[in-house]
This record gives sequence, C-alpha cells and structure tokens, in this order.
Amino acid sequence: MDSEGEDVIEYTVERIEDKRIRNGIIEYYLKYAGYSRRHNTWEPLENLNCSNLIAAFEESLKNKKESKKRHSCIPSDEAKIKEETVQNERTNGKVGFDRGLEPLKILDATDSSGELMFLMKWSGTDEEELVPAKEANIICPQIVIKFYEQCITWCPCDAEDVGEESDSE
Repeated sequence: MDSEGEDVIEYTVERIEDKRIRNGIIEYYLKYAGYSRRHNTWEPLENLNCSNLIAAFEESLKNKKESKKRHSCIPSDEAKIKEETVQNERTNGKVGFDRGLEPLKILDATDSSGELMFLMKWSGTDEEELVPAKEANIICPQIVIKFYEQCITWCPCDAEDVGEESDSE
C-alpha cells in the first residue's frame, strides 16, 4: 500500500515500442508482459524502472537512423545533381517512358518540382531519368512496390497481438 492506503500495482514492461516528447517530457510507449497491445500506454521516463529496455530501445533508434542515412528514400543532393544532368543531356525530345526503354529499378524519389518523381534506372543503359510517379504506378507497379518496400521500417509486433486487436474492432 502507498501512503494514502491505496494498493500500488506494478506492471512488468515487456518492450518499448515508441518514443515521443510531449510538452518537453520524454514518454515511451510500453508493451506490458502478459497483456495484449491494446493495453499499451505512454509513460513518462520518470515513472519507469527499466533502464536496460530503455537503453536497448535507444540503441535501436540510433541504428535505424544510421540505416536510413545509408538507404535513404529522401531526395539527396546526389539525386538532384543527377536530375539536372539527365535533363541537360536529353537530345531527342522524348522523355521518361516515351523513350521505349524498359524500367529496371527506382533509385530515389523527390518532390522538389511539386510532383512526386522517381529517379528511374533503365535496362540496357547507364542513363537515369526522373519520371512522374503517377506514370510509374501504372506502367511498372511491381518496381514501385519494390521501391516502397525498401523504404519501409516495420514495427515489431506479436502475431497474437494483431489477432486480438482485429477481434476487438
């Protein structure tokens, strides 16, 4: 019992799933041992007694940031330079899919022109070119899906938690 005569229940944290800063206070999104994910809560750092889990979670955040830097889906300076170079090298007036080349891979994406564009690698040439995402979605949807899959960071969850959440909806 605490000083006011109430029982204090202590829950065991199974893992930390997310982090946020709200009103200047660091909070972690907690998954509790023996409970489904629908019982997860945001708790301020000061309420927690699981320094090993916090350290592991912070390390995983650091690793994710480093990984994103290596495999960025955000337009880079290099992509912008390639965009300008490719645009300057066009001589026949045909662009993108109109050139009749087979799309091989999406290297990067940008919306610097106000429209989502993919930097496309073409089969049979070293030339790269920006193409509208709207066209790529129709002409080569599997390549677009593969690109997006490379950009996704998955949240770990238990299969049983997913089933329990869908049952409650």
